[in-house]
Parts: sequence; structure tokens; C-alpha cells
Amino acid sequence: MTSLGTLGVAVIGTGRMGADHVRRIDEVISGARVAAVVDIDAARVKHLAGRIEGCTAYTDPAAAMDDPEVDAVLIASPGPAHEATLLDAFARDLPVLCEKPLTPDAASALRVLEAERALGHRRVQVGFMRRYDGGYRSLKSLLEQGTYGRPLMLHNKHRNADTPPGFTNAMMINDSVVHEIDVTRWLLDDEITAVRVLRPSPTGNAPEGLSDPQLILFETAGGRVVDTELFVNCGFGYQVSCEAVCEGGTARIGDDHGVFSNTAGHWGGAIPPGFVERFEEAYDRQVQRWVRATLRGEVEGPSCWDGYAAAAVCEAGVRAQATGERVPVELIERPALYR
Repeated sequence: MTSLGTLGVAVIGTGRMGADHVRRIDEVISGARVAAVVDIDAARVKHLAGRIEGCTAYTDPAAAMDDPEVDAVLIASPGPAHEATLLDAFARDLPVLCEKPLTPDAASALRVLEAERALGHRRVQVGFMRRYDGGYRSLKSLLEQGTYGRPLMLHNKHRNADTPPGFTNAMMINDSVVHEIDVTRWLLDDEITAVRVLRPSPTGNAPEGLSDPQLILFETAGGRVVDTELFVNCGFGYQVSCEAVCEGGTARIGDDHGVFSNTAGHWGGAIPPGFVERFEEAYDRQVQRWVRATLRGEVEGPSCWDGYAAAAVCEAGVRAQATGERVPVELIERPALYR
């Protein structure tokens, strides 16, 4: 490693998420530094690099990976660019934190998985940050300990104040429900085997052509049923919650809105405006854990298998959304590397 055990990270993609990771590595976490920033926008990365000592700007990911100061890669570029960047990282045997999606579809995710298998060891952690949120971690611990007995169902809520221009019905699955897909698999330690999507009367706040809200139903291999209310133009803020229904009780997270006040005839708390604010600590913890594991020569967290499985469930979800039918999820047998 460079600089006495400090991990030199190349951040590839410096849009909203990538720029936030640059700030996080430079100002928040320990054990790493931003050694390179990469983006097709040369002016943007030149400006970013100029603010960080020892950071070099690149427009080509492969060139950044060849920089001797780069020990690891954080990929925050658009999903369609991930496969090529991941394969370049594998060719150099570099550790990777890859923002979701691993790739935009199951076929390309499977190619990445097979390429990592060919290395004989894991190199990728996929950025499903909810696994690092305090509430979700507590719920996972309760389920693992069997505190309330065997889990039977999950109820999820996922609400956004509004959607950006061009947001589509498919993106409701691929960009939003993908998080519920991953936490369902993780919390229950169970694969999703089928998807249905119900589309009630849409809100008048939704852009034309967007069916919002939607109710997404998952079936799992272990016989569990999971529902997710997805409402991405609710108008009032960002809310995420999950309730586990178990044989001996229930447990719910996501109701904590911070300070609860009583003043001048009003009472209540705050609702965060977006996912960055809601999951800021989770993002910090995710990147810090990745850095520490990498410095130890280890890989932890969501794997290429998790990225591939999420992509396969998303594809089934998009088909279910379009047809109104129950759509089975097709997965290969899970390789030994990811068991």
C-alpha cells in the first residue's frame, strides 16, 4: 500500500454519488486517500483533483488503474459502464467497491461473476449501503438471534418526495426496489423466487406515463412473502421502513425521524429530503469497512453473487410490472466462491 498503509483509491465517476465519495474519503473516513479521480468530464475531474493533495485527474479508468499510487477502485459511474471497468480491475487484481448496480442486467452481471471466479478469489464489494445502516443491522441481528422466532413476512415502505425528469416505470424496479430486493435476501438469508407487481390508481403528482405508487410482492425459496409499497412521488420527503413479522413477535425499523418537538401548537419530527441524508452514516460505514477490510487483504460485504441475484430479480420485476403476471426468477446454481 502507498503512504505507510494508507489505501490509495481511484474514484471512477464523479457525479453526485462519486463526488460525495470523494468528499467522504478525503474528509470523513480514515485509512484511505483519493489518489485519482476519473470522469469523461475533464474539467470536472481537474477541478476535483486540484483540491486534493496528491490526487491525479484522468478521463480513462484504465489509465487511472495503472497509476502506481492507486491500490483500489471505487466505481460510481453509470451502470452501463461498470462491466468494462470491473474487468479492467480484475486484469490488475485490484480490490473494488462498486456502487449498485453491479451491472444493469443479469447477463452482464453473470459475465462479471464468472470473471471474478476465474481469479479464484473475491475482489468486489457491491454498494448495497442499507446493509450498513444502524436500523437494518439491528433488525438483521434480531432475526439471526431468533429473538422473535422464525421470520414469516416482511413489509417494506419506500417513498421519495419526487422523481427526476425521465424517470421510468422500469427505473422504479431497477433504481428503487433493487434496495428492497437486496435487504430481503440479506435479512432472510433466502433467495427471491418470484415477483408480482400491482399498480393501483396513480397519484396526480406522478409525471405522465409513470405508474406510481406500486405494490411489489416477492416470494422466497423458504416460503416467505414480502411486500414493498413503492411511492416515488409522495411529495413530502424520503421514507424507508421495514417490518419483520415473526412467529413470536414483530420488529420494525425506519420510524425514527430524529428530534421530536413540541412547540407553538405543533408537534412532530423531521423527514429527510432524500436518500443521501437518510443513509449518510450507512455510506460512511460502508466505505470505512471496505477500506479496513482491503487493508487487511480481505473482501467482505455484498458480493458479485448478490449483484447478479439482484439484477435477475429486477429483470423479473420489470416483466411482472409490464404484464401484471407472476414472474419466476431465474438464477444459476450458486458457485462455491459465494457460499
